[in-house]
Order: sequence, then C-alpha cells, then structure tokens
Amino acid sequence: MSEENITIVSRYEPIRGRTDWAALDALTDEQIEEAVRNDPDAVPLDIDWSDGVVVMPARKRAISIRIDEDVLDFFKSEGDGYQGRMNAVLRSYMLQKAKPKTKKRA
Repeated sequence: MSEENITIVSRYEPIRGRTDWAALDALTDEQIEEAVRNDPDAVPLDIDWSDGVVVMPARKRAISIRIDEDVLDFFKSEGDGYQGRMNAVLRSYMLQKAKPKTKKRA
C-alpha cells in the first residue's frame, strides 16, 4: 500500500480543502445576494413550515419471501429503494382490496 494514498483525519486538525476562505470572508452581503440571484440552481426557499406535521413511518418487519426472479430484477433495475417500492405496490393492492364493495346499479 502506498503511503501517498493514506489520509490521516483528526477532529483536532480539520482537513484543509481548496476553499479560499479569505475571499469568502471578504464578500459583502450584497455580493452574496447577487451571486444567489444569478445562480440558476438556486431555488427560493419560502416554504411555510408552521403547519408541518412529523409523520413517523410504520415499523417494518424483516421477512423472507420468494419472488419470481424477473419481478425482483425489474424492481432492482429501477435503482435504490426497490424494497420500498415493492412495499408501496403491495400496500396499494391491500388498500384496493380493503375498499368496501359497492353494488353496481342496473
């Protein structure tokens, strides 16, 4: 193992990056606001969180289940979070089945 690839990290001596902190400290509030206005990736954050509600996700239970290989491959091909998507599909099915049956009128 080459010593040039070893990085020693200490909480007492933070890693020095390439940020020019002196130039950053020299910026005025007006310059910062102008830079934000000219940044196409900057999105205004005027979200009202006063009515926000914390929703705790339902507890999950680990199980072993047999799934057809092509079904599993499909969900995995969609990327990370495939187990959550599979759970969402199963939940949707469950909720549809739990709906009260309405009689069709003739």
